[in-house]
Amino acid sequence: MRTLSRATLGVGTSLLPPSAGPDGTRRRILEVALQQFASRGFHGTSIRDLATALELQPSALYAHFPSKEHLLAELVRLGHEIHHETLRTLLLESGADPVDQLRAVVRAHARVHTTYPQLAVVVNDEMYALSPKLIAPGIALRNDSAALLLQVIERGAAMGRFKPLNIGATVAAIGAMGLRIPHWYEAGGELSAEALAETYAELALRMVKPT
Repeated sequence: MRTLSRATLGVGTSLLPPSAGPDGTRRRILEVALQQFASRGFHGTSIRDLATALELQPSALYAHFPSKEHLLAELVRLGHEIHHETLRTLLLESGADPVDQLRAVVRAHARVHTTYPQLAVVVNDEMYALSPKLIAPGIALRNDSAALLLQVIERGAAMGRFKPLNIGATVAAIGAMGLRIPHWYEAGGELSAEALAETYAELALRMVKPT
């Protein structure tokens, strides 16, 4: 059993983004699967476990998802989709200054991980249980998100605004900063989600040494 923070257990946070669809059996299946995968792990959760938690027959689950893998694949897609759309939206709203753009992207990265902690845990820890075909949509979105950050830093370096020691390593380090948030951050604690996002933005700027 994993050790997760109160945030990861869903206290004061959201389970799934609106793009998961309206309330109904399909969304309820996704929410229960998300909670089970986040606490037990994908391999530690059986279809029978999900059916019991949902008070459904296993056959009812298969009417909505062909397999447990397809359930995970949908969660992985949803997680990467909300992450990429949040980064892209805030980047477009940030203006032309690479410093402001980097702040926006890193804030968005942190906020997704505080708003959807269980989803972040499942996406980041369980996605590689999927076959290449089922993981492909999530990987494509992840690569698109990484490309947004890379482009901001490359542009800042070309303009002389940033002086990172190594662009590739810096992109990887900034991207990795948010991944552990669900494992320690507590929603409603002394550190607000906004303050955490701002702290991470400042740390990212120190990595690129803005002039």
